[in-house]
Amino acid sequence: MRIAPKTLKGSLLLAVASLVVISSLLVAILASQRYAEALGSSLKARAENQAHSLSLHIANSILINDLVGLHKALNNHRRSNPVVEYIFVVRQGQLLAHTFDKGFPRELLKVNSPSPQNGFSLVQVESESGHKNLLDIAWPIFEGKAGTLRMGFKRDVLLAEMHRLWLEVGLVTLIILLPAVAGGLLFMRRITRPMESLVEATRNMAKGFLDVRVDVRGKDEFASLAESFNTMAARLEDNTRRLQHQAENLEQMHSQLSTAYEVIHSVSAQTQLDSAARCLVGKLGEILTCEQMVLLLYSQDRSRLYRLSGSGSEIIQDQKLLRDVESTLSALPPLSMHKSRDLFRLPLVDETFAESFSQTVIPLDSHKNLFGALVVACPGDCGCDFTEVDLVALIIAHTADSIFRAAAQEEEMLDLRSRLEGNPVYGNIVGRDPEMQKIFNLIDEVAPTTASVLIYGESGTGKELVARAIHEKSPRKDKPFVIIDCTAFPSTLIERELFGHEKGAFTGADAARPGRFEKAEGGTVFLDEISEIPPEAQVKLLRVLQTQKFERLGGSRTISVNMRIIAATNKDLLEEVRAGRFREDLYYRLEVVPIQLPPLRSRGNDITLLARHFAARFSAREGKQIRDISPHAMRLLLRYPWPGNIRELENVMEQSTIMARGDSLKPSDLPDKLHEQWKNPTNEKTMRSHERDLLLQKLEECAWNKKLTAEKLGIGRSTLYSKMKKFKIDQEA
Repeated sequence: MRIAPKTLKGSLLLAVASLVVISSLLVAILASQRYAEALGSSLKARAENQAHSLSLHIANSILINDLVGLHKALNNHRRSNPVVEYIFVVRQGQLLAHTFDKGFPRELLKVNSPSPQNGFSLVQVESESGHKNLLDIAWPIFEGKAGTLRMGFKRDVLLAEMHRLWLEVGLVTLIILLPAVAGGLLFMRRITRPMESLVEATRNMAKGFLDVRVDVRGKDEFASLAESFNTMAARLEDNTRRLQHQAENLEQMHSQLSTAYEVIHSVSAQTQLDSAARCLVGKLGEILTCEQMVLLLYSQDRSRLYRLSGSGSEIIQDQKLLRDVESTLSALPPLSMHKSRDLFRLPLVDETFAESFSQTVIPLDSHKNLFGALVVACPGDCGCDFTEVDLVALIIAHTADSIFRAAAQEEEMLDLRSRLEGNPVYGNIVGRDPEMQKIFNLIDEVAPTTASVLIYGESGTGKELVARAIHEKSPRKDKPFVIIDCTAFPSTLIERELFGHEKGAFTGADAARPGRFEKAEGGTVFLDEISEIPPEAQVKLLRVLQTQKFERLGGSRTISVNMRIIAATNKDLLEEVRAGRFREDLYYRLEVVPIQLPPLRSRGNDITLLARHFAARFSAREGKQIRDISPHAMRLLLRYPWPGNIRELENVMEQSTIMARGDSLKPSDLPDKLHEQWKNPTNEKTMRSHERDLLLQKLEECAWNKKLTAEKLGIGRSTLYSKMKKFKIDQEA
């Protein structure tokens, strides 16, 4: 049986053998140490006894100076004791006798000498004969009077005894080691066999075989360990399968989110409804592998239904059709497939849907709010992948806002195009400029209310026309529209004109006379140039605005009226308040809804529109056939600054129409001031300064907000910046 040194079995066997060997060595070392000490003590005792005995034996020979007998006694003693290496006697530094065959080594004389304390001395020496460990004893003869006996004892006997002891210990160790190794093998075989099974199972598990199991035998600890391993392996297999399933789900979710992100990004990048519809439906067709589908989406206010298909988009506003669609979809659970032969018909789906085997409808909702449905035309051999319904719903939910924005922009463009291409006349007001369009929208919003309106604008910009348009679009349109020009009456007459007077109120008041407010009962009062009204009348006007009540001059009866006040001014009324010329409380009562009319010079192409409008009106009045305005004449009209605004343009066109001799207005028909504007360099300078003043005025009105200023002037921001650079306005600002 092969035992690898790095296996558990080899390690255990090595441990057992090492334990036996080390134990034996320790025992041998301890025993040999004690045995050596005992042999050393025995050798010393033996040396002392022999030295003492021999010294007594040779004392007489030394005393009678019998050197031959002394030499003979030393040789006899050496031959009879194999342990003795040499013997010699020294007296007073003189060598008397010795047992060396090859001559006496003189260096031995100095090696040892008797000790005064013990009387003798023992030292270890090395002999030249090859015996390294010798015990040399120096023994005094007859208390030293007869000299000193020196004997050398071999320690080879001691070493031989030690070698024999080591040999015996080794044999005993081997005898003990063999049964121990055999028993250890049997014991380890019993222990490591289940462990080997566990190791093999673990290796297989590491290779990916998670269904591996270990046989459970017996009821000991290894059986419990095997059972625990099997339980752990089963749990690991179950958890691994679960993690694999989760990893597959995560990978699928990642793929779906990546696809959804790409689709949402592509659709969001589209600015037009048709392109967004084609992009979205095309992407959905790739996901569901459908060729024919229609996406129906409600607008956020649910007043419109957007029909999106691969051919483009359509906005459906038929309310009955919208209600039918909502009723049909509300009966279906969201995010589920419903097949029907003809659940939806024209115009919601294409004609090809009628030829399909069935329609698959997927209602869509967000936060339990139905916002549309996806309708798919399925043929008989439909291969559509409807497992991606959740992904489709996610994409549609996140692209709905982009669709709504594109649809809102489309509707705004259609509305703007209809306004630009349709009738530019709003009531009696003519204009297509974006600023005027905003004013028209504001009139539509404020007209149905009773709020006071304050109209700002330069003289001739059409403030009265705006006031009349508000009246005519309000519920008071069948009631009087009373115009009061505050500059037309002196301060002594303005109150009489507004409130009326009783008989005898002042000299010449022969009869009672109602004021303008009474005449406007149920209608609208337009106070033109309200900034010119005197302070006394401002107090009474404030009371009328607050209570709708007043008294005639010279009267005590309170009169209640139902009227709406619209005021206009060509001044900055807030500056008038700050200067103390206008009451602050009256100002806030009047400026509930402010309307700022732009000057004609900032209305761009409205000059062309208004010029043709006035030309057509005056030519009809004068019985002329003026059909057009020549390009040169139109350039003169466009270049003129029109300080008198629309009123001045109307006057110029009336004069030009009267002076016209053909069917087209020519430059020669226009007044001289339009020609002089460009002939005289000073006029050109005046024009430049006027344009510069206009830019400064608009910048200050907009608190130097460049974007808002550009919108007010009807120009782009880049044009505004170039003009500011041209007139060096930034440096002064």
